[in-house]
Amino acid sequence: MAALSSRLFPILKYNLTNHKSVCLQRSLLRWTERSFSCYASNCQLQGTNSNNHVLPGKVDRFGGVTVDLSDRHFPPDVTENSLRQWRVDGRVAAWLRVPISQGRLLSVAASHGFTFHHARHDRATLSLWMGEGENRLPGFATHQVGVAGAVLDEASGKVLVVQDKNKTKNAWKFPGGLSNLGEDIGATAVREVFEETGVRSEFQSLLSVRQQHKHPGAFGMSDMYLICRLRPLSHAIHFCTQECLRCEWIGLAELAQTDATTPITSRIAKLLLYGYREGFDKIDLSVEEMPAVYSGLFYQLYHRELPTSYKQP
Repeated sequence: MAALSSRLFPILKYNLTNHKSVCLQRSLLRWTERSFSCYASNCQLQGTNSNNHVLPGKVDRFGGVTVDLSDRHFPPDVTENSLRQWRVDGRVAAWLRVPISQGRLLSVAASHGFTFHHARHDRATLSLWMGEGENRLPGFATHQVGVAGAVLDEASGKVLVVQDKNKTKNAWKFPGGLSNLGEDIGATAVREVFEETGVRSEFQSLLSVRQQHKHPGAFGMSDMYLICRLRPLSHAIHFCTQECLRCEWIGLAELAQTDATTPITSRIAKLLLYGYREGFDKIDLSVEEMPAVYSGLFYQLYHRELPTSYKQP
């Protein structure tokens, strides 16, 4: 309780001329005093010399503060300093990270205006907008990202395809799956192809992006589905029998014409056939790693290849 109460000080930054804000501050101060009294009588606290301490929290560039309730070592006598500092800082939002082991604190936070923002693994993140006007906090991720690999053997003109298990229609498609957090698109395609088929490959280019909303397989959220062109490094098939019903190398021209496939697979097969015959430079979106505006971070940019003369500063 004390950890949560001490973490709720950012919400006291409301405009003092606002009647609702004044009421909330008074309620929180009374609740905080009771919580600290109970906490101090039952716990041994660290950092008793805290006259200059402020409750720790990570401040973001948008004027919000994030506090983590997994850290319980907050001395109770930092109350006055913290309240003063939060008011001076003018925080517009507060974020609470609540471990599942302290789930009992969720209802307490909710009673003071916090709502769920998202949950991952063993913790939930709650948010409270304290700025003027409507809530301008960003929502959690609205899309999932699926990636498939079209492994084309240029020597034979064949492409690797699978039929998934437990489908109403056993259609040929490119092997693929969901991208992991922090995983590049090409790495997802290579990994998924190997896991499903046993074939090793390497990334060549991005071919297409499909966007779909209210996707049943994405819990009603939106879905981004990307298909990459891969080059095979091996050819022997050892497909995953738990996920796949069949796996074969099929001629690209045959895949482009057959009815035993999905509309998107048929379209990409035709795109690949065009690139195979006329040059992949006509269909490829190549990737280049570039420095992000955030210091020390990089991102991958996909686009049609630029002539060297246009890349010069």
